[in-house]
Amino acid sequence: MATPEEAPELVDKVVHINRCAKVVKGGRRFSFSSTVVSGDLQGRVGVGMGKAKEVPEAIRKGTEKAHKNMVSIPLRDDTIPHAVIGVSGGGKVILRPAGPGTGVIAGGGVRAVLEAVGVKNILSKSLGSNNHRAMINATMDGLRQLRSKEQIAALRS
Repeated sequence: MATPEEAPELVDKVVHINRCAKVVKGGRRFSFSSTVVSGDLQGRVGVGMGKAKEVPEAIRKGTEKAHKNMVSIPLRDDTIPHAVIGVSGGGKVILRPAGPGTGVIAGGGVRAVLEAVGVKNILSKSLGSNNHRAMINATMDGLRQLRSKEQIAALRS
């Protein structure tokens, strides 16, 4: 959970806002869901979904959930330590480390997650679904699989 000292450092990005309509006797009732990515640009990132009758409230709820769901990701300089494949539902994302000057080669929700983590050079390819939430969850799955050189050495010894 984010402490008050950490809050200003976090970068929040609204990835997607979805409007949902419920048909009732008097017409249509609209509600909104938002997908928000939060990160500290230093290897911590979280994803949150919020639903409400109004957009600002949905974004606020998503941001709070993203701050609660923060996970630490091991980075090597400004890229990832090794290649991974993340899968979630119908979404599949391939993440590969890249050399300096490459930039973030990713689109949509994948880019938002990688920028929030603080990755500067990476190659990615999204396969399967192009649903925002599936892509974000697949990216998070891939990032959770990452291990640093020290972690692997500790597991082997």
